[in-house]
Formats: sequence, C-alpha cells, structure tokens
Amino acid sequence: MSDTTVVRASMSRSQVALLGLGLLFMLLLYVGLPGPPEQTAWPWGDPNVTILAGLTPGNSPIFYREVLPLHQARRVEVVLLHGKAFSSHTWVQLGTLQLLSQHGYRAVALDLPGFGNSAPSKEARTEAGRTELLRRVLRDLRVHDAVLVSPSLSGHYALPFLMRDHHQLRGFVPIAPTSTQNYTQEQFRAIKTPTLILYGELDHILAQESLLQLRHLPHHSVVKLRDAGHACYLHKPRDFHLALLAFLEHLL
Repeated sequence: MSDTTVVRASMSRSQVALLGLGLLFMLLLYVGLPGPPEQTAWPWGDPNVTILAGLTPGNSPIFYREVLPLHQARRVEVVLLHGKAFSSHTWVQLGTLQLLSQHGYRAVALDLPGFGNSAPSKEARTEAGRTELLRRVLRDLRVHDAVLVSPSLSGHYALPFLMRDHHQLRGFVPIAPTSTQNYTQEQFRAIKTPTLILYGELDHILAQESLLQLRHLPHHSVVKLRDAGHACYLHKPRDFHLALLAFLEHLL
C-alpha cells in the first residue's frame, strides 16, 4: 500500500470518527431536552408547572399551578380551588389561568389534598384543619389580596375559611359550593366580603340549595349561566370568564 493510500485511509477513519461523535452529541442533546409543554408556550416560558407550595399542618405537600401577569400585576390575586372530579389542571385546560394573567392578575390554582398531585391529608378531615390548610398555603404563596374561587366540593374548604378568615379575602366567588347548610343565616350575614354567586341554570339541586344560604351574604351579586349545569364554568367558559373579570374589575 502506498503512502498516499495510507493517508487517505487515515483521513477516512478520522472523518467517520468525527461523524460518529457528532451523531452521539445530537442524540444526547435530544434526550436531554424537556418534553413539549402542556399548552402553547407563553412569552415568559411555560407557567403550568406543578410546584410544591407548602405543607398542611400534618406536613402533607400541597401543589399548585401559577401564572404570573404579562405586565404590572393588579393588587387582586385570584386563588382557584376545584370540584370533586377535577384538579388545578382544569383551570389550565379551560384557559382561566392564562386569561387572568393577560388581564394583569396573578392566578394560582391549588390541588386540594387527595387530588391532582397533592397527597391526602388527615388534617383535612376537620373544619379547623381545612381552614388552617388554606391559611398556610396563602401565607406560603404570599397571597395578600385573595379572591377565592370555590366550585362544588371545594366549599368544604372555602366556607370554613370564609367564616374564620374572611378579613383576609378581597372577594369570594362560590360556584354551587357544598357545606353551605353547615352555617346559619346569622353567620352569613356577618361576612362583609364582596361575593359573586355563580351557578348554572340547569343545576337544580346543589346550586339551589347553596343559593338559599349564600343569598344572606350582605354584599353579593348573582350571575346565572344559561344552559349550563353544575360545572357551569366548563359548559359556558366565555360567560364564566366575562362574569369573573367584571367582578374582579369592580374590586379594584
């Protein structure tokens, strides 16, 4: 074999080695890349990341999803709870977190104990424990001017908190919540928190039961979403969002 042939063979092996290294680097880079976000990427990055927010009194973790405002935040902060068949992800899918952010509101959606990514908590079995849970989460998240949105099952948490710590709330948005029967008319009349009562026209059971008590809140307004059932925010999201935004604007 001539010297020229040896040089050419050596160059060929070198090129193959470099090509192999390049392919290996590309493979490692691809494997290391994060997967696609749940929603279309927003200008500030994907906000729909589940993060440890704090601990319940029994040290069970509570998780949340948060979207920060696109521009200067308004003073009111929106904290969204959820119903029995749902989680914080519901407010991502519905676009509520993103919409609130676009209008300048900090928006936080919690996974209640035993739902989504939050572990069950024995402390949540008692009214005092559920109140303390919300109190600690709001403290850990540094929420100071909360508007609490409470559909269905989450009334089990929101109403005890409202009764004990209503002075911490800028507003309350019950959506056919449970547990209203646990409190008297006098207890509701003592709450001065501005309230938007939302319910679906076709919800003839829980919405009507809760309305009997919630109407005793002295500073309330009522919005009935037509052709909507118990989860009225899912059936009529546009009407729900418009009503919520109008209420928030009124609080500023």
